[in-house]
Amino acid sequence: MISGDGGSVEFTADGVGAVLRESCAAAGLDPSGAELLRLGSNAVYRLSSAPVIVRIARDPDALPEMERAVRVARWLEAERLPAVRALSAGGQPLVVGGRVVTFWESVQEREEYGTVAELADLLRRLHWLEEPESLRLPYFDPLAKLWGSLRQMDGVDDDDRAFLEERADRLAKEYDRLDFVLPFGMIHGDASIGNVIRHRDGHAVLIDLDGVAFAPREWDLIQTAMYYERYRWHTRSEYEEFVHRYGFDLMNWPGYQVLADLREVMMVAWIGHQVAVSEKSAVEFSRRVHSLRTGEGRDAWSPF
Repeated sequence: MISGDGGSVEFTADGVGAVLRESCAAAGLDPSGAELLRLGSNAVYRLSSAPVIVRIARDPDALPEMERAVRVARWLEAERLPAVRALSAGGQPLVVGGRVVTFWESVQEREEYGTVAELADLLRRLHWLEEPESLRLPYFDPLAKLWGSLRQMDGVDDDDRAFLEERADRLAKEYDRLDFVLPFGMIHGDASIGNVIRHRDGHAVLIDLDGVAFAPREWDLIQTAMYYERYRWHTRSEYEEFVHRYGFDLMNWPGYQVLADLREVMMVAWIGHQVAVSEKSAVEFSRRVHSLRTGEGRDAWSPF
């Protein structure tokens, strides 16, 4: 469904609120009392009238990606892998006000994250699956993703932008020389503890399926490793349990530092998207860029 005059509404609380109301009306849902959980790469709402999550993509060109996420969700449901389920009623995604909207079954009424051990179990199961060609998964190009993310930064000063672009250019050359050792295949694409949510019946499920793609499997292990090694967001025992459950310690791989450096710049660029509209993001962005410049202070980074 496409509505509006072809332009995209502003990605603000007011703008996406209007999109929420129109898309819910089209899907036969009641948006009254909906709670805005976050406004980042997506505006994420929890409906109070039904156990439904509504996601509105920031990127107006996200339709193919969201169509693929819905296909992946339906396939994972058929494979009985614990993951977020796309709402079965009605056709989706919708395009409303130039924004792409998807509807998902709510895992539970509050956000409760799983454990890194459960993340390892889910990734192991995901990586063992034989994906059908009908999913039409893309090949993950981290360099294209990084450069696209750098271009989307808004409100970042020229010196910081030039520094990140120079760092990205250097890491691109180093990345091209990496020798991956795990099998090439399907990955989640953003595999961190933030994308493992406790279901209301107690089990852990994978969420945010937008980035499922073909890539070296190391990409699905890098965040847990660097969250422990660089930022201390995970404990040593948590990381050791992750390694035990998955069966591979990425930190013993010679390419670990390059992959971690590249993923780190991607994380900083993502925060850079919010600098112009969020004082909290602006402070965190400055902290992270200073840390990259000096090599110090990573243990002061705040999770986003």
